[in-house]
Amino acid sequence: MTRTAVIAGVGPGLGESLARKFAAQGCQVALFARSADYIEGLADDLPDPGEGLAVRTDLTDVDQIREGFEAVREAFGPVDVLVNHASAASWSGLMEISVEEFEAAWAVNGRGAFACSQEAVGDMLETDGGTVIFTGATSAVRSLGGAIGFTAAKFAARGMAMDMAQEFGPDGIHVAHVVVDGQIDTPGVREQFPDRDDDTFLDPDELAETYWHLVERNDPSTQPFEVHITNGPRNTEFV
Repeated sequence: MTRTAVIAGVGPGLGESLARKFAAQGCQVALFARSADYIEGLADDLPDPGEGLAVRTDLTDVDQIREGFEAVREAFGPVDVLVNHASAASWSGLMEISVEEFEAAWAVNGRGAFACSQEAVGDMLETDGGTVIFTGATSAVRSLGGAIGFTAAKFAARGMAMDMAQEFGPDGIHVAHVVVDGQIDTPGVREQFPDRDDDTFLDPDELAETYWHLVERNDPSTQPFEVHITNGPRNTEFV
């Protein structure tokens, strides 16, 4: 069966690895991001037998999100898989953060994921179910202090995922939350930490394998909700 997957928030690293893994498994993959040039190049370069569609979308804008899903339906049909992968960080504590910074983190991690989920779940309720996966972080389950905007937004997204899992599990919609507890290996991170050992980074391709397992594991009787991925306590300084 050909699945239509939306990855909301795609860039170098895990977003790209997810797109490539899903396409290699035969999915029609829609890529949502603000950077049109990047996602257009990636959509053209996805492996067979998949097919890519670049949808330039500001995930803080609900109208753009809804228009993006309409573009996906016109190209591929109803959505079977959604990955809420976008993230906006705010690395400030309570007394330093502004209201605007706080709301900016929530607008992506909270409101954006909410709007994407409404669109995708609406499709899944009309078909045979589907899968929604939220990308979480260390801060979704354990606050480290000094990043209140990011922590609040990630806690909100995890709570939303849990509520959706309970509401829509009986309808065959598998909702899962992935805690990425560590630093994902990307070119930018390598430049930032040139002296760190390779085994302290999380491999985005291996992470993508876990996401695909969650897509395939869609038995309504036993739906795993949370996967916590780490490579040891050395990563606890990262959120």
